[in-house]
Amino acid sequence: MRITLALLGTLALLAVIFAPLERVFPARPGQRLLRPAWVVDLCFFSGQFLLFATLTTWAVSGVGAWASAHAFHAIRASLRSLPLGAHAALSLALGDLVVYWFHRACHRYDVLWRFHAVHHSAEHLDFLAAHREHPLDGILTQLCQNLPAFLLGVPIGALAALAVLRGMWAIFVHSNVRLPLGPLRWILGAPELHHWHHARVPQTLHNFANLAPWVDALFGTHHCPEGAERYALGLDEPWPTGYLAQLARPFRKASRSPACPSSSRSPPSSPAARPPRRPSRSRCSPSPSPACPPP
Repeated sequence: MRITLALLGTLALLAVIFAPLERVFPARPGQRLLRPAWVVDLCFFSGQFLLFATLTTWAVSGVGAWASAHAFHAIRASLRSLPLGAHAALSLALGDLVVYWFHRACHRYDVLWRFHAVHHSAEHLDFLAAHREHPLDGILTQLCQNLPAFLLGVPIGALAALAVLRGMWAIFVHSNVRLPLGPLRWILGAPELHHWHHARVPQTLHNFANLAPWVDALFGTHHCPEGAERYALGLDEPWPTGYLAQLARPFRKASRSPACPSSSRSPPSSPAARPPRRPSRSRCSPSPSPACPPP
């Protein structure tokens, strides 16, 4: 009973925070709150909250305990002289780098893509769709994000605070919101950047650093979309729609490798929605909109 009340309370809190933002500052004004597949995403939210969060915590805590006992004692000792903020910022930046390359690998290698594709199957993005994620994909992402902090000995209190901040911002960048964030979008990301990552294209080429766009800019995969968000979202391959079917789908042989994309569906045809062919450099609108100011 307490767990159910906690789940409902968390859902209500997220709705109170994000539903008004999605109504007042919508990225896609025509999208309803109870849009298609919201029940499936509610199942992902409930499963994550009731079942898989415990599994993720157990896995991350186990790696943290191992790191505390075995890893980088000399480096840890030298870092104790740093202010806590600098110590945490260093581990956060390293975690962003690790997650970036893991995320790119998820789009490159079939064995990882099978699980990551669950997250990309969402055809409507909002604060609820942020929770559409296969538990194994989520566990590996959390391990990548927190491994540098464990190895460098960041205090558990600071780590927990960072986890809460990043978790809420991850929900924000998936929400149906478009807000001018100024320089903050280069540090924590912005919804328009991550929405573009979810565009229905044969192969995703941009914005792999969910919460650290500076990493995309560093490695030439940053793209700042211009204009209204009219491009389609979701997968460019057949995919089941039910909750249990999506959890089971990665254990079947994938229909294609993300390294050799299918040509069954073309990329978005709108000039504002068409991605550049090569992720060779950071791109932004020549005449930036308020949602996408120059760095």
